[in-house]
Amino acid sequence: MVGLAKSAGQSVLSLSFNLGGMLAGTILAIHLDIFSLAPWALALFPGILTIRGAIGGLFSGRLSTALHIGTVKASYTKNTKLFYLLLYAVVVLTLESSIVMGLATSLLGVFLWRITITDLAATLAVIVTTMGLSIALISPITIGVSILAFKHGLDPDVIVYPVISTVADVIVTACYFMVLDTYFLLTPLGSYLIGLISFIFSLIAFYILFKNSSEIEFSKTVKEFLRVLIIVVFIVNATGLVLGKINQIVGSRPEIYIIYPALIDTMGSVGSIIGSTATTKLALGVIEPDFSSIKQHLTEIGGAWIASMVMFTVYSLTSFFTQVATTASGFVGLLTQLLTTNVLAVSLIVVVAYAVAVLAYRRGWDPDNFVIPLESSMADIVTTASLLVALTVIA
Repeated sequence: MVGLAKSAGQSVLSLSFNLGGMLAGTILAIHLDIFSLAPWALALFPGILTIRGAIGGLFSGRLSTALHIGTVKASYTKNTKLFYLLLYAVVVLTLESSIVMGLATSLLGVFLWRITITDLAATLAVIVTTMGLSIALISPITIGVSILAFKHGLDPDVIVYPVISTVADVIVTACYFMVLDTYFLLTPLGSYLIGLISFIFSLIAFYILFKNSSEIEFSKTVKEFLRVLIIVVFIVNATGLVLGKINQIVGSRPEIYIIYPALIDTMGSVGSIIGSTATTKLALGVIEPDFSSIKQHLTEIGGAWIASMVMFTVYSLTSFFTQVATTASGFVGLLTQLLTTNVLAVSLIVVVAYAVAVLAYRRGWDPDNFVIPLESSMADIVTTASLLVALTVIA
């Protein structure tokens, strides 16, 4: 019971940062009109959040485990070779993921929106620029939070990704709409500027790839993430389609859009706590690489789930007191919808996060290259689909 209370306490601390996701949601709600300028822009938004979460999850998960086992120093300067190879890999993976996701979204757009070559170029330029700008801002924060948490005796497996995921969502959302505004509203200069930034970032990534391709750890990270990326891209496009369906159902209800990034942040954070603590236990030999060992992980699972229920309630209260939901019945309805979403989503995310950790470890892969990227991607589609179910069933 003491362990559960401690786990829940640290989880609530880390998940409380997901309130910042409402800032990302507010930015989204304010900029809804820009989606009318290009049909691919709305479908691309959850994809950008998902890809960012996958890469950020890999980075934070690898850092957390490396700090525990000592292969990365808790230092801002003069760190280990592994640390720098991981940082370089993140840059390359950002470009790789952006191109693959942009092409996949464009292919989908051929059938749904009759996308043109111009749209394809715009999609690639927008996503590469957005991801390039955001990764330059987010990576130093990830490193700082990891080191500070470790130095202050907190478990980076519990703290880092939940904190960073929210900060990153705000940053990437702001970058995305800044890039869209620049591209569409400052024509033709804006399109040239976005194209130039995406070209410069691509050159940097290709230089890093060429220089470090012979490094085993670098190549392993890039190759293993490719396996993840194929699955993530499929999930990304499914999430965009489901979000579009939610848009048809809720219309212009701002409370849904405001809390949406916070909801997927929280679910991704729950999965990251469960998965990241499991990968550390596997690396230290504390648990066996078998799904039945989940019984030894119930404290972390219970603590994260309790914390997520608390946060979903807080999102409802925040909506009520900011007068987005102006009546008591409106608050009760929204709370019921969110808690239903929580139960549906967490039930699946727990299984996914733990199963991926065990299966990756048993195959001899680095589970940190798979767990958070896959579970955070699954969290986005599972949470979005669960929200759609809750909104449909509970009027």
